[in-house]
Amino acid sequence: MRRPLVGALTTLLLAGAGVAGAGTATAATPQGDSPASPAKAAPARAQAASAQAVSATGPAAAAKPKAVDFAGTVALSNCSGSLIRLPGSGDNDPALVLSNGHCLETGMPGAGEVITDQPSSRTFSLLNSTAGKVATLRATKVSYATMTDTDISLYELNTTYARIKQQYGINALSLSADHPTAGTAIKVVSGYWKRIYSCNADGFVHELREGDWTWKDSLRYTPSCNTIGGTSGSPVVDANTGKVVAVNNTGNESGERCTMNNPCEVDENGQVTVRKGINYAQQTYGIAKCFAVGNKLDLDLPGCELPRPTEEDVLS
Repeated sequence: MRRPLVGALTTLLLAGAGVAGAGTATAATPQGDSPASPAKAAPARAQAASAQAVSATGPAAAAKPKAVDFAGTVALSNCSGSLIRLPGSGDNDPALVLSNGHCLETGMPGAGEVITDQPSSRTFSLLNSTAGKVATLRATKVSYATMTDTDISLYELNTTYARIKQQYGINALSLSADHPTAGTAIKVVSGYWKRIYSCNADGFVHELREGDWTWKDSLRYTPSCNTIGGTSGSPVVDANTGKVVAVNNTGNESGERCTMNNPCEVDENGQVTVRKGINYAQQTYGIAKCFAVGNKLDLDLPGCELPRPTEEDVLS
């Protein structure tokens, strides 16, 4: 992950033209969004980058891919995200927006910290298939957010899936309830930069460590998904099913070991591997097991393995 937005931009100005790598970044503030506080700054090179990365090949590439576009993605003030629908969601349920925990407007949660049902009025720019803004959506609360074991934030909106479809003609992206498989063709869709990266799921990481944070069973991309600052929170879409299987969150920028912006892989035996230039996402299939009827968070549901708030979290 990168430094907070203001600090990073100041550094770039002083340096003249600094270039950042691919961690959990943010960028400049689009109109209608709340001011950024966490997450990374977007690198200058992004403005000159191509609109879409070259598709990777692999075992899953043989299957005819779904048409993946920007419909249902959102741009935050500092990150990307998506309007998502759980397998059990109903048309008249309050809609949910998925992004990273480190993209919270209140700052990055500490290691071990879990946030639930925190009031929020954050806004999101809803995009159509060609990345045009069609609406500004507003949250009522952060249903769930953490950077422990995973890196996710889930916002509950003040409107429903049915109303969004009726008013703007946009369907939410469907969240897969299944663990993805290695070799699957995937697309990382950034609402912030309006860019789509194409690659494959290269494999899965027992533990991914970055600074104070540890994430479990992270999804590692093949090299062509060279995500940049501002892509944090982007949905990772299975190109064969069109469903969201993960959320983009970090990458190793300079080859350092387990430091900020330089996550390292740790296997079951404690062996550490550093992959400079490789980027990662956090799987999302487990989210569905933690939400009851009406998109209501319930961490006591059978099979729910999301981290729970500590007593200190509840009292704060």
